[in-house]
Order: sequence, then structure tokens, then C-alpha cells
Amino acid sequence: MRHVRLGRTGLTVSRLCLGTMTFGLQCDEATSRAILDRAFAGGITFLDTADVYPVGGGFDTVGRTEEIVGRWLEGRRPQVIVATKCAGAMSERPWDRGASRKHVLDAIDASLRRLGTDYVDLYQLHHPDPETPIEESLRALDDVVRAGKARYVGCSNFPAYQVARALGKSEALGLARFETVQPRYNLLFRQIERDLLPLCREEGLAVIPYNPLAGGLLSGKHRRETGPTPGTRFTLGSAAGRYQDRYWHEREFETVEALRPLAAEAGWSLTTLALAWTLAEPAITAPIVGASRPEQLDDAIAAAEKPLDAALKARLDALTVEYRRGDDPR
Repeated sequence: MRHVRLGRTGLTVSRLCLGTMTFGLQCDEATSRAILDRAFAGGITFLDTADVYPVGGGFDTVGRTEEIVGRWLEGRRPQVIVATKCAGAMSERPWDRGASRKHVLDAIDASLRRLGTDYVDLYQLHHPDPETPIEESLRALDDVVRAGKARYVGCSNFPAYQVARALGKSEALGLARFETVQPRYNLLFRQIERDLLPLCREEGLAVIPYNPLAGGLLSGKHRRETGPTPGTRFTLGSAAGRYQDRYWHEREFETVEALRPLAAEAGWSLTTLALAWTLAEPAITAPIVGASRPEQLDDAIAAAEKPLDAALKARLDALTVEYRRGDDPR
């Protein structure tokens, strides 16, 4: 698989990043390891996780995903680029969440223990923390980098104006800056094309988007008339409601049906088509792909090897242009 530069850093990463949020709840450890093996064999050497994963399990399961990834990493650490995140709630304690100096410094040490490594390649704030001044968070992240516990830092789910503000603060204070952003982006959610992606191009930020398949809706496996498929992100755990609110709507299903003939015309699966479209956006570095079964990765890996031609991209852009508009935060 082709590798690309991670923004303006000296690091190169595979064109796809493996997301692990299903490990430990939707997938047991044996299945999770099989998914990791399939990804690695297919050339994916970039992994993204978070201290709060698996998604939807609550406080009883936080940290489980990092532990599974850590056990798989034994003997493989130099061959893999590892990213993780902090800021999510790890317990009911009010200081055990957010982007305060205390939590960031505690969280990186806990993640390193679970991952069984002495550093991560990329450490990200999972979401903005309105209770903590951004300067405090940036100073803590800078200390993490200076201590050798992370090579680079980034952010996830930050709107464009907050990314721009953080970059300005980092430059003014001489601190390690965000080198990556991790937003939601897919054919059914394109709002970041209006502001965040232009900012990233201007500032040389890597973009590693999550949900490129809209929680699996763009794979075409779900049918509105039969309801959410059991054991998927639309039904499992406390995050199911959020995924249904984002994507389980008549308009989105109509769009998926309109995509089917375009995929057939190209000789691709819907999964390959949706990922190829994401990869065709020049600002995108490495989409984060998840799986609940190893074989689901095959279509994703195929997308990285099949460039989307300009004519088909234009048709897909036109078909989904309405998802570029509005300010729906779902």
C-alpha cells in the first residue's frame, strides 16, 4: 500500500488508517486480532485508538481497546504507527476527563501502560474541552512531546475556528502545534469542505477522517424498512442512538440507493466507491476504516489501489452536494 507524508511532519503513514473503536465490545479479542492481522497483511501500518474505546460500553469497558491493541503490538511496535486520543470521560470523577493539564498528563501515562509502549506516534485531543483554556491544554501536550511520550500531537472533532485559534496560540507561545485533525467526513457529511479542509491545506495539516462509511450505511448493508442490523453501530451500546441520529434518515437511504448504480457501473462495491471518493479529496491524508469482521477490510484496501477518475468524482460530488451545506452537528 502506498504511504504518504503526515501533513508537514517527517512521518509517513499508510494511505488507510485502521480504526479500533469496535475492539472489546462489538468485536471480541480474537476477532480484533484477526482484523489487525488482516489490516497489517494488506499494508495498513497506521492504527488509531482512544483511551475511552470501545465506543458504547460505558465506564466498565474504557481502556479495553488500548489493551487489546497493546497485546497485538508485542513484537510489532517498530513496524506500526500508533495514534491514540484523550479527553473522553474515563470515570465518574470530574477530573478524569477533559483536556486539563492534570488529565492530559495522567491520560498519556495510562494509555502507554495499556498499549505496552513507551511512546505513541500521535497523541490527540478527542474533542474540545470548554472548561479548560486551550493554552493549558497546549502546554500539557507540548510537555508530552518534550518528554518523548508522543512524537506529534493533533486534535479530533475541533471546528475550524478552534483549530485556527490553537495554531495561533502554539505559534505565539512556541509550543508543539496540532499537526493533524480528525473530523467526521463522508459522502453523507461534507460540511468540513467549506472551512476546515481549506484551513488544513493552507496550514499543512494532515486530515485523518473518521466515519468514511457513515457507520456502515454507505456499505449498503442496512435497509431502512428492516431496521438497524443487530450487532452494528446502529444498535450496540450507548452510541447507537448517536449513529441513528446522524445517518438513519430517509434522505440518507435514498442517497445510498442512488449510489448503487454508480458503484455497479465502476465494477466496485459501495464500500470501495465511498472510500475511493474520500481518498480522491486532495486534503485527505488517510481515512480511518473500521471493521467488525476481517473480510470487511478487503473492499477498503481495494479502494486504496483504485483511484477514482475525475468524471465519476464529479458525479458523486453532484449527487451529494446537499450534504455540503448547513451546520447540522449530527
